[in-house]
Amino acid sequence: MTESPGTDPRLRRLNAWRGATRVLSRLAAEHRIGDRLAALAADAGSVYDLDDSVDMYGDGIVGELERRTARALGTEAAVFFPTGTMAQQVALRCWAGRTGNRTVALHPRSHPETDERGAFEAVSGLRTVHPTAGPRLPTADEIRALDEPFGALMLELPLREAGFVLPTWDELTDVVDAARERDAIVHFDGARIWECTSHFGRPLQEIAALADSVYVSFYKSLGGISGAALAGPQSLIDEARAWRHRYGGDLFHQYPTVLGAMLGLERELPRLPEYVAHAKVIAAALAEGLESAGMSWFRVHPGVPHIHRFQVWLPYAPDVLTEASVRLAEETGTTLFHRWFPAPGGPPDIAFTEVTVAAEGLEWTAEDVLTAVAEFAGRLPGRP
Repeated sequence: MTESPGTDPRLRRLNAWRGATRVLSRLAAEHRIGDRLAALAADAGSVYDLDDSVDMYGDGIVGELERRTARALGTEAAVFFPTGTMAQQVALRCWAGRTGNRTVALHPRSHPETDERGAFEAVSGLRTVHPTAGPRLPTADEIRALDEPFGALMLELPLREAGFVLPTWDELTDVVDAARERDAIVHFDGARIWECTSHFGRPLQEIAALADSVYVSFYKSLGGISGAALAGPQSLIDEARAWRHRYGGDLFHQYPTVLGAMLGLERELPRLPEYVAHAKVIAAALAEGLESAGMSWFRVHPGVPHIHRFQVWLPYAPDVLTEASVRLAEETGTTLFHRWFPAPGGPPDIAFTEVTVAAEGLEWTAEDVLTAVAEFAGRLPGRP
């Protein structure tokens, strides 16, 4: 089924995916405002006293979320931010003031370098250097070999653009030790740190304890509306509150966002290890299905996912693969894949998509995946 003249491609995709009855996960964009508000109103009373007064500029319920976040991560304190971009801007500029060095070592495909329009330099006067350009986080040897001083090492756990990849626990501790040898602080971009416990075989508190500060997101894995937190020592968090005000982050009311975050901590956080385990089943079945379908080339990356998200690569143009994905949802009620994207710097006939396995995907068996892959492949051009 192709688009009729005047059809909005985005609306068509959303309608197809909303209408699907079998999905591995739901995109945030698939939710309707009324449904989200109704669910929040129905469930919020289970995580907070709704007879309490609304927050004003970060007090009340916001402070309670900060305390719960600090307990979850095992840090002295935490401070809520409306966005992760703001949280990390503040964290790194606070550390720069303390170390006297405004240079941040990070991966060139980490979020501040790919999705924030150069905000580290433009807004906070920070400078970045890259210990490695490989599709992974830097090694301890690469940190030691960096040929100039840096005040902070920022590690994105996991590194999304490289396929949601993580180092081993020993590799991570070695990298942290190497940064300490360089007299640098360590900051974790932990937007998705919540689901890293299975891979590392360590609790959140032990992972967070490696770093001097940690940023976490309340919507990327926990299903909240938005919002983030910066966690670390009390003195850093106190300073970060002052900078949050200067950056315009002291919002008048934040209770809907905070309630969504509390629900995520209460309900989604305990389920993430289950999602990670099942993502390995789904990834293996996808690889088997693509091979059975006779694909000339494909890649499921990582072959064994590190978290409950991973990439799939296929030798077709992105719009061709997205069309097949939409048609599968429209014609069978099954969403196997969402949108596809061009390979960064690669040829035009290779594309990738991100697969997330959440609560909706737990009912899928390997056989379900094999069937869906065959039906998806049958909707690609030149396929029988």
